[in-house]
Amino acid sequence: MKTKLLSSARAGIKTAAKQLRAGKLVAFPTETVYGLGANAYMNNAVAHIFEAKNRPSFNPLIVHFGSVEDVKSQVFWNERSEMLARAFWPGALTIVLNKNQNCQLSQLISAGLNTIAVRVPDHNVAQNLIKEAACPIAAPSANLSGKTSPTNAEHVHASLNGKIPYIVNGGNCKIGVESTVVDLSGKTPVILRPGGVTREQLNKTIGPVSVFDEDAEILSPGMLKRHYAPNTHIRINATDFLSNENVIGFGPNAPISALNLSPTEDLIEAAANLFGIMHKLDKPGANPIAVMPIPEIGLGVAINDRLRRAAANG
Repeated sequence: MKTKLLSSARAGIKTAAKQLRAGKLVAFPTETVYGLGANAYMNNAVAHIFEAKNRPSFNPLIVHFGSVEDVKSQVFWNERSEMLARAFWPGALTIVLNKNQNCQLSQLISAGLNTIAVRVPDHNVAQNLIKEAACPIAAPSANLSGKTSPTNAEHVHASLNGKIPYIVNGGNCKIGVESTVVDLSGKTPVILRPGGVTREQLNKTIGPVSVFDEDAEILSPGMLKRHYAPNTHIRINATDFLSNENVIGFGPNAPISALNLSPTEDLIEAAANLFGIMHKLDKPGANPIAVMPIPEIGLGVAINDRLRRAAANG
């Protein structure tokens, strides 16, 4: 099977939606990263996601919906989820909630748990695709499991060519790191994965939010200790550099030869550039990578989370 690129215009969306309704996989853009989508109602379709990505079956998936009302039809909604949805949806926030008795989503999505990770994406291509397909779309990042997440169609093609029929080409992703995942299925809100919405923003909206234990049960995507990883060895928080290292810089003091996430220390710009630069440096036979320190504030928390997982045992 040869993977084909589709336009994000009407004709491309219609073709992609037809594939989803037929139980096939389609990669598509969101504001965070590209997702590998399947019809969330179809067990066989969802199973193909795990096969294409070589993804562990115990790693749950996020389901993308077109509206808050569609989400409510599948989960037990609560006051905190209402507050977060009003503040951040559509957008880069995933909420983990208990499935309700009417939930029609594939059991494979939740990896045997009674919870489901849901979000409403803020991207016109994703929204158009969900509407045209007339189903929620289960979609982890569109890459081989554990590898660097894709922020454009070329990244997806390099990772999954021959494994999926179509990629909807929607250009570069605006945010560039995955959504924040917050668990509201219990009494205490817990951030399972930092991302495009910061802990500070969540605290202002629903009160104190705790952060997951590194050894906790895997309840959402992005909780594997080694994840988002290039094949090339990566070293983080580097303040000096070896002659054979490619440097990912941050700020005005980065070496001239570095690929700089943001010369002006803008964390939003850095997040958007992170995976693209990692893809650029992760070539066969490439030199090891050294990454300058990133402040552990705001979006820097999400950036550092991805870097630590990429470097684990690397």
